[in-house]
Amino acid sequence: MYELIIKYLSNKASEEEVAVLFQWIEASPQNKLLFVKIKKAWVLTVTSYSELEWTEIKEKIQFKTENQLSLEQVINDQKPKIKLLNRVRPLLKYAAVIILMLVVGDSYFRSTSNAEMTPINIIQSATVVSAGTDRATLTLADGSTVVLEKGKSFSDKNVISNGERLIYGSTKEEVYAIEYNYLTVPRGGQFFVELQDGTQVWLNSESQLKYPVTFLEGVPRSVELVYGEAYFDVSPTTEHNGDVFKVLTGKQKIEVIGTEFNVKAYQDDEHVYTTLVEGKVVLDNSIQSNDLIPGQQSILNKETSDVKIAKVNVASEISWRDGVFSFRGKTLKEIMKVLSRWYDVNILFQNNELQEIKYIGVLSKNQKLEEILTIIKNTKFINAYEINDNTILIK
Repeated sequence: MYELIIKYLSNKASEEEVAVLFQWIEASPQNKLLFVKIKKAWVLTVTSYSELEWTEIKEKIQFKTENQLSLEQVINDQKPKIKLLNRVRPLLKYAAVIILMLVVGDSYFRSTSNAEMTPINIIQSATVVSAGTDRATLTLADGSTVVLEKGKSFSDKNVISNGERLIYGSTKEEVYAIEYNYLTVPRGGQFFVELQDGTQVWLNSESQLKYPVTFLEGVPRSVELVYGEAYFDVSPTTEHNGDVFKVLTGKQKIEVIGTEFNVKAYQDDEHVYTTLVEGKVVLDNSIQSNDLIPGQQSILNKETSDVKIAKVNVASEISWRDGVFSFRGKTLKEIMKVLSRWYDVNILFQNNELQEIKYIGVLSKNQKLEEILTIIKNTKFINAYEINDNTILIK
């Protein structure tokens, strides 16, 4: 049942699975209590169990015991379930320790700083900052724009949308020249598009993608991530007469040999990050060319064009696509930048030293911002936070 609960919380459960889950919840008060606790713990954990030895988990997880079980008993009891979840999909690596933390006590957001803890004060307005949602603006080849959001359908020639997804198909008309569309996702938004060749693209908040309405045979299938972050699942060249797929980011060109990868190229970031999930990509920034293999990330310095290749935790890097914020050793400044894009708020620091405190944690993108701020403030490394309309002040 753990697997089904996490699947439901990840918005991946079918209607039949949801019905089974709800029937189980209503079967006993114990089941209902367990579900509520897992749902509460879903917003947060310290890290993926696969990154730690079990002995390290004992040292890193602080807990309050509710049933007098020793941590050793809890770990031994959960280990088979955790291994099973880990095989299901990369995202469930996070769920493993979430479940573990649920059993052993209250969840928390862990700081790696050794700074002295100070009391917390919260100054809060009546404003409720909600999480982002599926929304975007589609700019057509003739310059006209269409607002895409839940509850609004749209269709035109070879494209259709239900307000949450944008799907391109083949056209009966002869195409002699490439026409481009732009899909722009604002702060506080996300969107999915399937291109005419079958390539699937997930766009994160504050992102823009330029792409052909129809790909011409015998011409490279080129798209441009103008800015922002996108996850690509590319339709293979073997299905398109060998026509390669390329992604331009302004500072580099990515030629896709494999299928799945993530590109992060925000305008206010100093680097462009390319993370390979499956297959192979070749990166070219006009100065040097680099190949990536699965599990590697290219870090391109925009100013110097220097490139570093690093091995990363892929599931952590792409978790945003599955509705999760995964922060592994990120500074509070980096975390707040991510949150500001998703919740469409401005976040300021009264004490700049707080920006460099590092955290390890996993948070649900469905949470209200106030809930996430409360989790972070419970680490007791910030003195206070203040919410005024769309501005957050960290003190």
